[in-house]
Amino acid sequence: MVSSQNLITAFNGQVGHEMGASMLYVSIAAYFNSEDLDQLGAFFYRQADEERDHAMRFVRYVVDAGGRLEMPAIPAPVNEFASAEAAVAMALASEEKVTQQIYDLVEIAQQDHDHIAHRFLDWFVNEQFEEVGTMSALLSVVRRAGDDNLLQVEDYLARRGDPHTDEAPD
Repeated sequence: MVSSQNLITAFNGQVGHEMGASMLYVSIAAYFNSEDLDQLGAFFYRQADEERDHAMRFVRYVVDAGGRLEMPAIPAPVNEFASAEAAVAMALASEEKVTQQIYDLVEIAQQDHDHIAHRFLDWFVNEQFEEVGTMSALLSVVRRAGDDNLLQVEDYLARRGDPHTDEAPD
């Protein structure tokens, strides 16, 4: 096995954290779609897909490193949100929590002198910097718009394009 059992166990836990984040984003997306805020819904569905992709990166690492995948139980996400601001604030809190989880994994890799895992985790550190920034900006826009002007947030997202592809809308 390339990585320590301690790190493989921690990576298995991270699979659960990433899948939990994905499920939270599906729940947030469904909330926005039920409020006829389709741009916000689409944004969070893309976020859900991205979190699932993150989980799969950990899955592939565990398997490629010779470890055994042991998926943890994933708690059901919150399904009710008091407001758009509350939903986006929850998403930001989730990204901040995942960032700390990634930092904890980096610490384990450093303690194990596992340079391969450390390089693997570098991508996630950079990704979390981007994700926290994106969610912070969205929360700021939602707060400025307020509950009565969420269509302006929809316009903002439509003009901005997908931050994950750097493609501007047509």
